[in-house]
Amino acid sequence: MKGEKFLMDISFENKVALVTGAASGMGLATAKAFAQAGAAVALADLNGAGARIAAEALVAAGHRAIGIRCDVSDLGEVAAMVKETVSTFGRLDAAFNNAGVQSPVAETADANPADYDFVMGVNLRGVWNCMKYELLQMREQGGGAIVNNSSLGGLVGIAERGIYHASKHGVVGLTKSAGLEYAARGIRVNAVCPGIIETPMVAGMLTTQAAAMKEMMKDVPIGRLGRPEEIADVVLWLCSPASSFVIGHALPVDGGYTVR
Repeated sequence: MKGEKFLMDISFENKVALVTGAASGMGLATAKAFAQAGAAVALADLNGAGARIAAEALVAAGHRAIGIRCDVSDLGEVAAMVKETVSTFGRLDAAFNNAGVQSPVAETADANPADYDFVMGVNLRGVWNCMKYELLQMREQGGGAIVNNSSLGGLVGIAERGIYHASKHGVVGLTKSAGLEYAARGIRVNAVCPGIIETPMVAGMLTTQAAAMKEMMKDVPIGRLGRPEEIADVVLWLCSPASSFVIGHALPVDGGYTVR
């Protein structure tokens, strides 16, 4: 009917969610959103104390949550993270593989091989590690949804950021391939590609790379930084039945940056 409004109510009651990089920024916002939607949430982060503090705050607010220290670049730690999540809450229905790091600004010829190995180890190998054990669990239980955090850097190139962008392009490739592999088995794999979001990582870049970031902001049509909660909303949608026909997609949430 004309003028009628339809509001999407996404519930994760009786569901279990796992979020990496959950001690701050987009990960923390998403963990809070999952909890507020009714999910039991495992918050994982290299900053184990931060993850536990965030989880304790959710528990104090009446939610079910645990904090886990995890280096996503370490396959054994990732296996233990998923095992602890399932042993605590019984299953795994949704995962947001968010943990990531930035690379130093450098031309390709001048980049440090150690930076390449570190960034790829977290941003790409880390996502693969997480998907491996999440998919093993979801395959066993017969369903689930995974969202990988790529970036606008997974869709375009920017000079002097080749290592970071290569890692994030890789995340999109992993997402598409896994999406094809598991779609018919009730497991959906997608990616979110955030633009310039107001997080601790971006705050540091705004300080140390002020001129470059100012130039990037000129190319954001909406004219502002994104908010972590805006990414959380998209992640929950991608993990919910409301997006049940969305498979292997890399969804830009970037204020229009990549459509210029």
